[in-house]
Parts: sequence; C-alpha cells; structure tokens
Amino acid sequence: MKKFLTLLSLFTFLVSQAQTKSIDSTAIYILDKMADIIGSLESVKFNISTAADKLDEDGNLSTYYAKSSIAMTGPNKFTSTTKGDSGNYGYWYNGEYVSYYSLDENNYVTLEAPETILTMIDSMHMAFDFKFPAADFFYPSFTDDLIEEFNTIAYKGQRSIDGETCFYITATGEYKYIQLWISSNATVLPKRLIIIYKNEGHLQFETSFSNWELNPNIPEAIYNFTPPPHASLISILAKS
Repeated sequence: MKKFLTLLSLFTFLVSQAQTKSIDSTAIYILDKMADIIGSLESVKFNISTAADKLDEDGNLSTYYAKSSIAMTGPNKFTSTTKGDSGNYGYWYNGEYVSYYSLDENNYVTLEAPETILTMIDSMHMAFDFKFPAADFFYPSFTDDLIEEFNTIAYKGQRSIDGETCFYITATGEYKYIQLWISSNATVLPKRLIIIYKNEGHLQFETSFSNWELNPNIPEAIYNFTPPPHASLISILAKS
C-alpha cells in the first residue's frame, strides 16, 4: 500500500508539472525554423550589441555596453572580438587550438581544444569560464532547451524593431523571463533577445543582432591567432 501511494504521489506530481507547462505551437514552429536555418549554414558573420545590468557591492545598478563581431565556418572555425565597458578581448579557434587575447592587458593564452565549435565552447566554458557571444543560438537543442527551462512559451504576434517586422516570442520560467524578436523574412534569424532575471533584482541582459552574412567566403587565416608585438603569453588554471 505504501509503495502504491508513493507511485500515486509521483504520478500526481508529474501530471501537475505537465499541466503547468503552456507551450505555444506557433512559437515552437518559429523557433525550430530559426534553429534549422542556423544549423544549415556552412559559414556566417554577424555583429551583436549587448547591454548587461550589474549591481556593485553597494547595490548600485550599472549597465555595461559592448559590441562584438563574430565569424564562424563549420564545423571547426570560430573567431570573435568584443569591445565594451567590461573589457576588450577576442577569441580565435582553428579546429585545434583556441586563443584568448586581452587587448587591455596585451596578453594571451593558447590552449588545445576539441575538434568542433560547440564542443570547444562547452569545454572552454566549463574549464575556464570563457564566455562566447551569442553561442546559445547555435546549439541544435536550442528549442528543446527553452521548453525544458521555461513553463510558458508564447507567440505574441508581430512587432517592429528598427523598421523590420519581427515575430515576437516570450517565455516565463522559474528564474527568468525572456523576450525574443525573430526576423519575419525568409531568413528567420534572431534580431533581439532580452533576459530578465527574477531572483537578481530583475536585472536585464539585452542582445541585438545585425549585419548577418550567410554562407560568406571567409579566409581560414582569420581563425589563426597571431600575437601582436610585445604581447605576453600567460598561463591559466582550469576551474577546480
């Protein structure tokens, strides 16, 4: 009897969890279409602008702005450069090694890396807390990850950003809200993302995408890092 009650409680919990989900099929169709198009690209270049809220040790709010330029050639070439209030730096990955260079300190580190972009991003983030701009959008599991993390995903119609008509999608989860604008033209590419963190004073992170170039011919040389004059080679320790 006790075992039966335990199973019944588990079933009731699972049903309750399922009932709290509200996933809009139109939103999922748009998200899947975006992911399919991104996943089909052999190469891509684009720019992003970000605005990130942070609290200092006294609880005062500041917003940090940055601009990044990104280029990728699948499956194993990536580079990005970022200039902003939190620092100026870049990453170069050529399928064998990834290099991080700080323009502010004129130092760099070069590390052996896995053989694909996504495995490199995962391993470098886990080991060294490297953060690669806009990386989430390039995972094949993007839509599934949203469904898992958020209780509500809804398509809210079309909205205009910078004169461009976009699909507007919102999602609500236990810890954050997101708003996502996706171009309504044939490319169906992300235009803007806003994340609001519930448990962190509703701090906001915003990313805007621009200047998409799909399947451009990118010279492989740009993925190889060449240290600038007088740059210092440093070593870093993996997170314990």
